[in-house]
Amino acid sequence: MKDTKRYAWVVVALLWFVAMLNYMDRQMLSTMKPAMQMDISELKSATNFGYLMAVFLWIYGLMSPISGIIADKLNRKWLIVGSLMVWSLVTFLMGYATTFNQIYWLRALMGVSEALYIPAGLSLIADYHSSKTRSLAIGIHMTGLYFGQALGGFGATIASKFSWQSAFHSFGLVGIVYAFILILFLKEKKIIVEAKGIAVKIKPSIFKGLALLFSNISFWVILIYFTIPSLPGWATKNWLPTLFASNLNIDMAMAGPISTITVATSSFLGVIFGGILSDRWVQTNIKGRVYTSAIGLILTIPSLLLMGMGHSLLNIVGAAFCFGFGYGMFDANNMPILCQFVSAKHRATAYGVMNMTGVFAGAFITDLLGKSTDAGHLGNDFAMLSIIVLFAVIIQLYFLRPKFNNFEEA
Repeated sequence: MKDTKRYAWVVVALLWFVAMLNYMDRQMLSTMKPAMQMDISELKSATNFGYLMAVFLWIYGLMSPISGIIADKLNRKWLIVGSLMVWSLVTFLMGYATTFNQIYWLRALMGVSEALYIPAGLSLIADYHSSKTRSLAIGIHMTGLYFGQALGGFGATIASKFSWQSAFHSFGLVGIVYAFILILFLKEKKIIVEAKGIAVKIKPSIFKGLALLFSNISFWVILIYFTIPSLPGWATKNWLPTLFASNLNIDMAMAGPISTITVATSSFLGVIFGGILSDRWVQTNIKGRVYTSAIGLILTIPSLLLMGMGHSLLNIVGAAFCFGFGYGMFDANNMPILCQFVSAKHRATAYGVMNMTGVFAGAFITDLLGKSTDAGHLGNDFAMLSIIVLFAVIIQLYFLRPKFNNFEEA
C-alpha cells in the first residue's frame, strides 16, 4: 500500500515534465512573431498570426473527445509516450520551416498530437489518487503547464540571441529524449472490479459512455462553466505578451518573459493553494471543490478589467498575477469536480469533451483578438471578457450540486 501511494506521486512527477513540454512547445510561438516575420513575411499581419494560433486550437479541439475515448479504451502510458514523441518531433521540424504554409500545417499536426495527452494524463493521475489528495495532485501537475508557459516566453529571448530555428530545435530534442524516460518508468493504472468473485478489467463501451455523459445534467453544467472561462484563459496564453508590449510600450523580447512568468508564477501558487484548500474543504463540505473553483474565477474578473484598461507596469503585472492565481484555483479543481459526477471508466472521455469545448472557445477568441489587435482594440476586448466570467460563476454556484466525493465510492 505504501509503495502504491508513493508511486502515485511518482506518476505526478513524471507527467509534470510532460505537461511542461506540452505548454512550452505550443506557447513559444506566441512570443517569436517578431523574429520569425523577418524570414516569413506573412507573419507581419496579426490576423495571419491569429490564423496560425487558431488552427492549432481548432484541430486540438476536434481531437480532444476522440483522444478521451482512446484514453478510456487503450493503454494510457503508450498514448502519452506517443503523443510526446510526435509533438516534440513537430517542434523540431518547425525549425526547418521556410514558408507560412509549412508552419501552418506543422502547427495543425501539433494540435493532433498534443490533444492526445491531457485527457490521458489527468485521468491517470485521478485514478492513482483518492479524493483526499486528488486536487493537490492535479494542481501540482498543472504547475507543469504553467512552468512550460513561462519557459515558452523565453522563445523570443533565445530567438534574439541565436535564432528562432535554434529555439525550435532545442526544445524539440528535449521532448524526444524524455519520451524514452517515460517508457522506462511510467506505468498504467488498471481499473479492476469484482464480478462474481473474479477480478475483471473494465472495458467501457464508447457509445454507452457518451450516452451516460450527455444524459447527465451535471455534466452539461460542468461543460458550460468550464468553457466560458476558457475564453480569457486562452486569450491570456496567446495574446497577453502582445497586450503587455502594446499597453506598456515595451519590446516583445521583454514583454514575453514578463507576461508569461507573471501568470505562470501566480498560477503555480494558485493551483497549490486551490488544491490544498479544496482537498481539505471537501472533507467537511461536499461542495468544497465547487466553492474553491468559484473563488478562483471571481478573482479573475477585476484582473481582466485592469489588464485590459491599465497602462502602468504595476497595474498590469499586478492584474496578471491576480488573474493567474485565480485561474490556477479554477484549473486545479476541474478534473476533481468531474470525478464527483463521472465514473473512472468515462473520465478521460468526459474531459476530452470538456477540452474540446474549451479549446473551441479558445480558437474563437484567438482569431477574434488577432483582428482586434489590428484594429487597436485588444485592451478593451480583454476587459470585456470579465462580464462572461461572472456569468460562469453564477451558473457554477447555482446549478452544480455534488452528492459524493468520488462517484466510484457512491
